Amino acid sequence: MSADHYFTAEPGAPLRRSEIEFSVAGRDYRLAVANGVFSAGRLDPGTAVLLRKADLPTAGVEGTFLDLGCGYGPIAAVLAVEAPKAVIWAVDVNSRARELTEENAKALEASGRIRVAAPDEVPDDVVFDEIWSNPPTHIGKAELHVLLERWMPRLAPEGTAWLVINKHLGGDSLHSWLVAHDWDVQRVASQKGFRVLRVTRNSAD
Repeated sequence: MSADHYFTAEPGAPLRRSEIEFSVAGRDYRLAVANGVFSAGRLDPGTAVLLRKADLPTAGVEGTFLDLGCGYGPIAAVLAVEAPKAVIWAVDVNSRARELTEENAKALEASGRIRVAAPDEVPDDVVFDEIWSNPPTHIGKAELHVLLERWMPRLAPEGTAWLVINKHLGGDSLHSWLVAHDWDVQRVASQKGFRVLRVTRNSAD
């Protein structure tokens, strides 16, 4: 039997729970994690770079955000704390990840604003003012492109997407692919082998 991957919809391995701690923007977080979920042993280095180098929303920001491939919810947690007026959709194919995100949202008293969902559970009419993602590069380039082709068009006209990609796993080629698909892309940071990309709609559209 093959081992579960973090993008497995229903992890089969017996649940082994733990907690991790990390700090972002001067705030400390303690989140529940478990095996069968992406980077359960620590805050993933790419996610850490994204949260450190991207422009986090401020307290007065309203709107609807997407945490795409939320895992156990570290990005959703930070967005909910930094922008208490925003609604965050936390989306993941992994049922265990969604359960952990719901638990962590409750612990942060943000259950009403972090809406945890499987991809097909997000209503078709929802558009996002911000999209945040450390996308699952290990699913393969073709599947990654399909994923982004599904969700990036749901970015609001003046919205911004923040992506972090390991440069050794296609960070620069993804940058080029996005540009070729008519997105404006800025590389705002490159740290510890990761590219942080700011993606917006082409102003000529």
